[in-house]
Amino acid sequence: MTGKPSPVPPQLPWKLRLQISTISFLTNAVTRHDGTVNRFLLRFIDHHCAATPQPSRGVRSVDLTVDPSIDLWVRVFSPPTAPGDRLPVIVFFHGGGFVFFSAASSTYDDFCRRISLHTTAVVVSVNYRLSPEHPYPFPYEDGLAALRFLDSGGLDSVGADLDLSSVFLSGDTAGANIAHHVARRYIGARSSWNRVKLAGIVGLQPLFGGEERTPAEVRLQGAPIASMDSIDWTWKVFLPKGSDRNHPAAHVTAQGAEIEAEWYPPTMVVIGGFDPLQDWQRGYCEMLKEKGKEVRIVEYPNGVHGCYIFPELEEAQKTLEEMKDFIQTHINKEEKG
Repeated sequence: MTGKPSPVPPQLPWKLRLQISTISFLTNAVTRHDGTVNRFLLRFIDHHCAATPQPSRGVRSVDLTVDPSIDLWVRVFSPPTAPGDRLPVIVFFHGGGFVFFSAASSTYDDFCRRISLHTTAVVVSVNYRLSPEHPYPFPYEDGLAALRFLDSGGLDSVGADLDLSSVFLSGDTAGANIAHHVARRYIGARSSWNRVKLAGIVGLQPLFGGEERTPAEVRLQGAPIASMDSIDWTWKVFLPKGSDRNHPAAHVTAQGAEIEAEWYPPTMVVIGGFDPLQDWQRGYCEMLKEKGKEVRIVEYPNGVHGCYIFPELEEAQKTLEEMKDFIQTHINKEEKG
């Protein structure tokens, strides 16, 4: 793999630099060398908020139980609509290295609210189980269970007219990894779906990897939020014991990680110039293109890992615009088909 030369380091607002430094410091502080997490301390770092049945910032939300036996639930965000509107559905998986955050985390509640409002889509944020307590393949199984929930009418109580033939899988970092693997599982069982049809995937700086150190990983090993030390720890506690980063869950272009190309949906991938994972993301896009799949690559030369999360950055608004255009394009294709 090859990486592009680094651009001039981005000049982030000082408050954002402080926020990013604090996030990096605190997430490192709650992870232990023995592969466990201090969940008690994490509660003071990861601020949660409740669902809002009455509109907040134009979007209402509600929590729905998918499987009470494993405490699997989703937070559903619904935008304002006009009579007769049929809404696409975005099934979203939050980031955090499979270890951190929740569908109730204030950061992701706000992000999903903005996605729903800007794309005029119902966003289903999945509160999947976290590592290291629930490593591979639990998040993938939870994602598939959320799709089954949609397929069986789980969202019928939401009160919106849903277009389940236009379901998009999306996520950021580890969540984008989950979206990819849920798509593979959906395709593997494609004859068993009644209502849900995948129309596309939106991967925001997907967390992929391998044993090989890519040029970008070497060049940006101390990058904010996603340092190589933290990423290596993430894979160690997520992958099956005895596995290395060439496991198909991480190395999605390796042998054993093949996709059924005929059924894999159109894909949009956001890549940041200051994300050490960028070479793996480009390799993923190249693999899809080689298989004849439609891929939209959105590159931010100055984008740090997670840049789309922070509303004060121009990449955040651009990402919402790109998502809206991608989703509307493929809704139209479905309707014309």
